[in-house]
Amino acid sequence: MVILLLICFGLYKGYVALTDFEIGVSERIVELEEAADLERQGEVIALMMYLGDPPELNEHLFVKNKSKCLEMKQIAEETSFAYYECAIVYANLKGGKIISINEELEVF
Repeated sequence: MVILLLICFGLYKGYVALTDFEIGVSERIVELEEAADLERQGEVIALMMYLGDPPELNEHLFVKNKSKCLEMKQIAEETSFAYYECAIVYANLKGGKIISINEELEVF
């Protein structure tokens, strides 16, 4: 019984180490692309500012997560007359910044 538990524990630790390695590698690739200023495309969370009547996209900002985006949106709406929106977008990215938005996927 003890040997079976040790084998299961070893398999579990191996699985965790492998998945952590894969996650770390993909995050490191993104960091290197940003440092090298390579342009890439991907899904990101963006805070977007609309101005005018009808509203037109004026500015956009790359945000790390949904909660930070909603927090920034609330602050911006309190201090500005523009319309703000947090969304997951498919965009062109360069150096950790959004160059252009290709498609709006989900608004929250």
